[in-house]
Amino acid sequence: MNRTTPASLLLISALLVACAHPKPSTVTVLLDRVLPTPVLMLGEQHDAPEHQVLQREVVQLLAAQGKLAALIMEMVEQGHDTLDLPRDANEARVREALAWSERGGWPWPTYGPVVMAAVRNGVPVIGGNLPRARMRDAMGNGALDDLVGEGVLRRQRDGIRDSHCGLLPEGQITPMTRIQLARDQALAQTVAKAVTPGKTVLLVAGNGHVRRDLGVPLHLPSSLAHKVVMAQAGAAADSDAPPADTVWVTPALPPRDHCTELRQRLKH
Repeated sequence: MNRTTPASLLLISALLVACAHPKPSTVTVLLDRVLPTPVLMLGEQHDAPEHQVLQREVVQLLAAQGKLAALIMEMVEQGHDTLDLPRDANEARVREALAWSERGGWPWPTYGPVVMAAVRNGVPVIGGNLPRARMRDAMGNGALDDLVGEGVLRRQRDGIRDSHCGLLPEGQITPMTRIQLARDQALAQTVAKAVTPGKTVLLVAGNGHVRRDLGVPLHLPSSLAHKVVMAQAGAAADSDAPPADTVWVTPALPPRDHCTELRQRLKH
């Protein structure tokens, strides 16, 4: 006959407690660091699949708690949303409502699960990006240079130059920088318009757009509280504090020669 010892009773008790109180998910821990807030900016590296998984989980958790006011996406242009769609709308209707285009490098299989998580929970998905039709006007709009300080403007220009591996003609740096500023401004305006008391507006965009020192936060009303989470694949290249409230670190991506890839594209 088997006998239950005091030690085994303690072990069984501990296991039961663990089952009754499961360890919080890492997404829950992350949100505990930044909530409550009327605006949560969630940055990503576009080619890191774990980052879109994080976005979907954040959408699902906030929606389940009734705290998600809207999902604003860089991947969709202003003027497009799912406000008139029912929760059971199929993906084709959702893509049509959002005028989803993969020309900008936004594959639906990658971002569709994030979008549909919001739709299925009755949360509106709203486009926040500058419409392509307005980019030419932005390139010639010198007033955009005055939206930020000279130091920020210089760093934005350096970022455009470096991200294009020094392959852009110098005369294109200022116009391209103005597009970046106009996109940040458009995202900020969309976010501010969607703010709902007692809930959180979630912005999903590239890390360059959400960073506190250069991006969307500089274009929000000064009275609008917000938090920034940057998702980062692999260890940071430098030891400087990241321009965010917290950083979500995921496994490093395989190395890629982006500059060689860009040279090949520019040849065509």
